[in-house]
Amino acid sequence: MDISKTIAELKKDPTFVENVGMVLVHNGVVRAWSRKDRRGVSSIAIRVDRERLEQLRQEYERKPGIFRVVVEAHEGDLKPGDDVLFIVVAGDIREHVKPVLSDLLDRIKAEAVSKSEAIS
Repeated sequence: MDISKTIAELKKDPTFVENVGMVLVHNGVVRAWSRKDRRGVSSIAIRVDRERLEQLRQEYERKPGIFRVVVEAHEGDLKPGDDVLFIVVAGDIREHVKPVLSDLLDRIKAEAVSKSEAIS
């Protein structure tokens, strides 16, 4: 995802200026070490449940104050530094936008994405 282009597309909507005061972005990348024990990671195999991902996106887009939620998840065998997950949340005020990004990220990781690390 080109984040700048994605935000520019959102801004083309004529109702953007009436509804958006904050845009938050998450760009998850493959780490070179395991979260569990900090051992080196040479690659990671990621699988995405696209149907669940879309269900979650739609659920969070309906939250109060949220204008739009855009999600892009990569899958396959990825290397450290590769992009894994993009989330863009546009909404009215930070009290609405911040928790949506945080909660959605946690639920995507728990419910729509599975991964297996190859330890180096």
